[in-house]
Amino acid sequence: MNKIDELMQQLCPEGVEFKELGKVIKLEKGKQLNKTLLTESGKYPAYNGGSSYSGFTDRYNYDENTIIISQGGASAGFVNFVRLKFYANAHCYVVLPKFEVVLNRYVYHFLKLNQEKLTDKQHGAGIPALRTSEVLKIPIPIPPIEIQEEIVKTLDLFTELEAELEAELEARKTQYTHYRDSLLGFEGKDVEWKTLGKLGEFTRGRRFVKTDMIEEGVPCIHYGEMYTHYKIWAKEAKSFLDPTLASRLRVAKKGDVIIVAAGETIEDIGQGVAWLGEEDVVIHDACFAFRHKMHPNYVSHFLQTDIFHSQIKRHISSGKISAINAAGLSKAKIPVPSIEEQQRIAAILDKFHILINDISVGLPAEIEARRKQYEYYRNRLLTFKPLSNG
Repeated sequence: MNKIDELMQQLCPEGVEFKELGKVIKLEKGKQLNKTLLTESGKYPAYNGGSSYSGFTDRYNYDENTIIISQGGASAGFVNFVRLKFYANAHCYVVLPKFEVVLNRYVYHFLKLNQEKLTDKQHGAGIPALRTSEVLKIPIPIPPIEIQEEIVKTLDLFTELEAELEAELEARKTQYTHYRDSLLGFEGKDVEWKTLGKLGEFTRGRRFVKTDMIEEGVPCIHYGEMYTHYKIWAKEAKSFLDPTLASRLRVAKKGDVIIVAAGETIEDIGQGVAWLGEEDVVIHDACFAFRHKMHPNYVSHFLQTDIFHSQIKRHISSGKISAINAAGLSKAKIPVPSIEEQQRIAAILDKFHILINDISVGLPAEIEARRKQYEYYRNRLLTFKPLSNG
């Protein structure tokens, strides 16, 4: 029997009392902050709710170690814990527990457990919002403070480990960017730069829509998936098309680099993925297949750099949708060392890519494992037998 079980047997063997959250907390709403008071040099983050702050300001209205809930917008219902002094804006609920009854972090973990329920209670035809009453009516179990302390101690171990892993992930992403830009910049090195048009050819895909995509068939890549699913390289496709439709469309072959050529912003253009699958893959008409004789991953890593994006920016047409054509992509220059050097550079950068992106073996996989572990214990530790009235 662990310490929490022992305390339960000693202090509340008959069960735990449940109260409406509004009985054990005070819920305040933040105040509107004029946008002119948001500055990059401000000392305090300003929150409207959600997982991140909207900017910085020189004033604060709440102290550190405070629970907030997003009150309005797409993130309404999101629960956060702010560890610094901060400014709570108009779309931010601030949760102030009555400490003689409930611990601050106990309430936080309980609200995270109920975050999905809060999100589901969004209302409004325009900007979604969360009513104060929906928060205050939630029944919360109130075990003795000694038990709350042990629960918080256990759950905080998981959240602290997850935070450490996320910090390491950010550090590795910075490291990848540094090495990528350094290795592919070739500053001070005698390397010939050639245009992509001199090194290969571009084939534009043909149109199909998301409703054409099925669970089995001929592999395909829709341009929208280039932003949400694919990274540096891929051996398997996420989506498929009926063979009859696929036969009328265009494909990328093994070794081609697929480059997205349309998006909502200029920054979206140029995202690339090296196709390493044995089977041809159908590509959307907002993508090009770049066929060449270089190392495909080397090319794909280069497409992530500011060096590449600064070159194509001038060739992108902006309107409702930003886009670039084959002629524009062809003008971008890439450094062309020996194929052995391309392989060496790609191998170094691939290791970083796996570490920061692979959901099966890298840091994201470890973070996900710790998150599931936390959720498992949170669900278990915050589930109590209600105290019988009889």
